[in-house]
Amino acid sequence: MTYSFQKTQFSFTDYLRDPDHHTIPASMSPQRMQVYVDMVYNNIEGFISGAFPVLRRIIPDEKWHGLVRDFIKDHQAQTPYFLQISQEFLSYLLQSPHPLMSEFPFMLALAHYEWVELALDVAAEELPEPTPWPEDVMITMLRISPLSMILSYPWPVHKLSSDFIPATSEDTHLLVYRNRQDQIRFVELNETSSRLLQLCRDNPSVRLDQQLHILQQELGVNIPNAQIVLFLQQLHQSDIVFFYLSSN
Repeated sequence: MTYSFQKTQFSFTDYLRDPDHHTIPASMSPQRMQVYVDMVYNNIEGFISGAFPVLRRIIPDEKWHGLVRDFIKDHQAQTPYFLQISQEFLSYLLQSPHPLMSEFPFMLALAHYEWVELALDVAAEELPEPTPWPEDVMITMLRISPLSMILSYPWPVHKLSSDFIPATSEDTHLLVYRNRQDQIRFVELNETSSRLLQLCRDNPSVRLDQQLHILQQELGVNIPNAQIVLFLQQLHQSDIVFFYLSSN
């Protein structure tokens, strides 16, 4: 009896995942099964379209629905929660390169960028209290906002749209963050500023002047102090960086 019930369950879910290549369970009518198939697909597709709106607008309808059906058919989700479908979809693209990626080579980068926006929007972390601008910023230690991500892509993902699809790749560095008004914003970086923020994020107990020394050794660049100050002032005003005086 248990085996028969489990067999029916598997037959039922196999058909929901891939109705084109599985038979309807013997105890179910085609009309009733179609209701379940449509309900599952429409719910999942709705969540994915809402999480990846730019990608949805760029990929033509027929190809988009084929992609979503492939996801439902092939991906083994690690969570039952609808709110995490976007992360499961991104994992699917990362783990199983889809044929559409040859036609839309920026697809994975754009999907990750759009997922980051959603992840920051629902993140539970809170911003620290604002800290004053230090007398000597070079001897302070920086803490990067926990509601931010430092990202690098081979495509200008923040500019992509159905009206703008670049013909060639372009190295792009971004800092995406959530502000105190719970709005998602981004700052366009270059390779040097991106690496500096990464160093400060990963080594919060190291003074800024020491971080700059490491940066110079890594990239062979020597940034004028005035340029550093202007850059950090902008981030400080946006509650992206916070300062702690060194005790050394």
